Amino acid sequence: MSIGAVLAQLRGEFPDVTISKIRFLESEGLVQPGRTPSGYRQFAAADVERLRFVLSAQRDHYLPLKVIKEQLDAADAGAEPVAPAVKLPRKLVALGTQSAQRGDLPCAADFDQGRSARLTQEDLLAEAGVDAALLAELQQYGLVRPGPAGFYDPDAVLVAKTVKAMTEFGIEPRHLRAFRASADREVGLLEQIVTPVYRHRDADAKARGDEMVRELAALSVTLHTLLVKAGIRGVTGA
Repeated sequence: MSIGAVLAQLRGEFPDVTISKIRFLESEGLVQPGRTPSGYRQFAAADVERLRFVLSAQRDHYLPLKVIKEQLDAADAGAEPVAPAVKLPRKLVALGTQSAQRGDLPCAADFDQGRSARLTQEDLLAEAGVDAALLAELQQYGLVRPGPAGFYDPDAVLVAKTVKAMTEFGIEPRHLRAFRASADREVGLLEQIVTPVYRHRDADAKARGDEMVRELAALSVTLHTLLVKAGIRGVTGA
């Protein structure tokens, strides 16, 4: 198959995949298509399945490419790819509170770029199930930020839902300012690392930069998760 045919096969399951992304994964050694005498890529069905494994591991388990490549190398050597050691939850499970809807509140960030939905304040209030007073607090403490035109993105809905669930435990938005400050510091660090990549003038610079952002974001969230888990063990004595 040509790279265009591969893209057509993957797009249904992975809408954000691009030709540049496939080329980037090839450059990182995650897939090695054959070449025609004139130099065009030729992908086999096994290459498509390999790409599907890589994209699923990134989307569902937030694994960095280095770990995915290690799993693929192990599979090439005859071993079965293992499940990731740290699998980030895609749903927030309600912890003993009846008002939080079990399984309804995603708590893991989706790192894919290009979300285009724009929500008005009325949309946000309706979808998140919060009132204007709580939204005002979320904005006051920087937990939700509208864009320059006054619209909100879909993640604002998830933030509002998550904070609403936390209020059932007596936590108020003002208690969560440290989360905002910590996130801003992490984003600032990632920005310092990836900005030089975006400044390159070659055709694949944006694809490399986007991939680095997703990789670093995944590692950042994984590290945060592990640190919180270690701290909780200290609280519970487990």
